[in-house]
Formats: sequence, structure tokens, C-alpha cells
Amino acid sequence: MPSAKQWFLLKTEPSVYSIDDLERDGATAWDGITSAPALAHLRKARPGDLAAVYHTGDERRAVGVAEITSAPRADADAVGGKPNVFDVRYVARLASPVGLDAFKASAAFADSPLVRQGRLSCVPLTAKQWKALLSMAKTKLP
Repeated sequence: MPSAKQWFLLKTEPSVYSIDDLERDGATAWDGITSAPALAHLRKARPGDLAAVYHTGDERRAVGVAEITSAPRADADAVGGKPNVFDVRYVARLASPVGLDAFKASAAFADSPLVRQGRLSCVPLTAKQWKALLSMAKTKLP
């Protein structure tokens, strides 16, 4: 029996890899996550799960949607062979990017690691948070 769909928020520095890059490439291996709590979240991801792509740095806003297309796996640099990467494909841009201030102001995100543990590069989202994000972004997905 397949597990229920999950949602995540994946942070990236746009000067390193942006939503523009993902749209151009169509798909990529999502890597570079190193913190233990973020890796624990990454390891729960499954193909078919969706993720908001969030630009860090000066932008600090969710800008697009990706679908996770592979199970987590170890990349060549993984210490001890533990999963630290998965594949994603581009799905869509958000019609209206959602800034960190909007997340902080939303009751749906009050207990989210996004606003409570700001440095996590892979953050789980609840179904309620995913719906709130899409609503704030004025985005409907097929």
C-alpha cells in the first residue's frame, strides 16, 4: 500500500541553483543538504511527493513547485553511504512568490520548522500548510 502524499519546502541559494535553472533543466538531483535535521526530513521523501522551491539569500521566498521523482539515495560524496540526495522535476512557477514575512504571518505556519528553525534546507509541510502556500501564491496545480 503506497504511503500518503507528502509535501516539503526545499531551500536553494538562487545564485547556485534557481527555479530558472530547474525550469531550464527540467529535472536535477537535489543535493547539498548537510544538516542532520534537514537530512532526516529528506529521507522521508518518496517519488510523487511535491516540494516548494524556496530561494534563500536576499530573496527569501517560495518561487516554484517541484515533484520528487526518486527515493532518497546516497550520492558519491555521502559519508557512510547514507541517503542525502533525491531527484526532482520542474512542475511550475508560483503565480505570486510567497515571502518569508507572509509565512511568518500565516497561522498555518506558526509551528513550522520554516519559521522556527530558519536554517533547515529541507522542511516538511503539512497538507494544511501546502494548501495555505498555494493559496498565498495564487497558484492552482493540476
